[in-house]
Amino acid sequence: MASVRVHRGDRGPATPVVRGRGRASGWLPPQHGAWAMLLLPVLAAVIVTGPHPLHLLLLGALLAAYPLSYFLLLAVKTGRLRRVRPQLTAYGVVAVLCAAPVLVARPAVLAYAPLFGVLAAVNAGFAHRRRDRALVNDLAFVAQCGLLGFVVATVAEVPPAEVAGVTVVVLGYLVGTILYVKTMIRERDSVRYRWASWAYHGVAVVAAALWAPAPVAVVFAALLARAALLPGRRVTPKRVGLVEMAGTLLVLAALALSASG
Repeated sequence: MASVRVHRGDRGPATPVVRGRGRASGWLPPQHGAWAMLLLPVLAAVIVTGPHPLHLLLLGALLAAYPLSYFLLLAVKTGRLRRVRPQLTAYGVVAVLCAAPVLVARPAVLAYAPLFGVLAAVNAGFAHRRRDRALVNDLAFVAQCGLLGFVVATVAEVPPAEVAGVTVVVLGYLVGTILYVKTMIRERDSVRYRWASWAYHGVAVVAAALWAPAPVAVVFAALLARAALLPGRRVTPKRVGLVEMAGTLLVLAALALSASG
C-alpha cells in the first residue's frame, strides 16, 4: 500500500517528510486525510457486500499496511533504512498476522497482488526521484484505494462486479479531491490546475446526474460548488482538510442512502 503525505493540509499522497535532521516522525504518519482515503472504499464496498468477520482482519491488515508503506517509502526517499527498522518490523508483523488468515481463507485475494505491486512500484519510483508530489504519483495511490473495494468483495465472496458502481463513485470523488486540494494548497497559484479541477468536477456532476442515484448526484454537485468557489480564498490547510472530511462523510452517506432505497 502506498503512502500518503499531507503537507500543511494537503491530502495528496506522497512519501513522508523527514523532520528535523532527517528523523521519522515517531510511529504514526502525520496525515489524517490518508486514513479517510483508505477507509472510504472499504466502507463503501461493505455497504454493498454486508459485513463479514474476515473484514475485521482485513481492516487490521490495512491499518498496519499504511504506516508500513509510509516508513518503507521514507527509507526509499532518504536511504536510511536503519532509522525506521523498528517501525517496519512492528507494522510488518501486525500486517502479516492480520493478513495471513484472510489469505488462507480467501486465496483469490492474491489475484490483486500484481496490480498493487505495479502501483506501489510507481510510488516507490517517484519517492526515489523525490518527485512524490507529482499528480501521477497521487493517482497511483488513488487507484490502490479503488482496488480495496474489490478486495472487500472477494473476502465476502461477493462477485467484484457488484461493488463496481460504488467503487466508481469513490474513485470519482478521490480524483476530484486530489485536484481540488492542489488548487487550495500546493498549486494555489496555478490557473492550469484550477481549470483542470473545474472541468473534472463539471464532468463528474454530469456523469453522476446521468448514471448515479440522486443522493450521489446531489453530493457531487456540492463538491463542484466547493471546487468552484473556494480556490483563491484564504482558507487554512486545516479547514481544507475539514471540508474534505465532510465530503468523505457525505459521499459515504449518499452511498448508504442509495443502497437502502
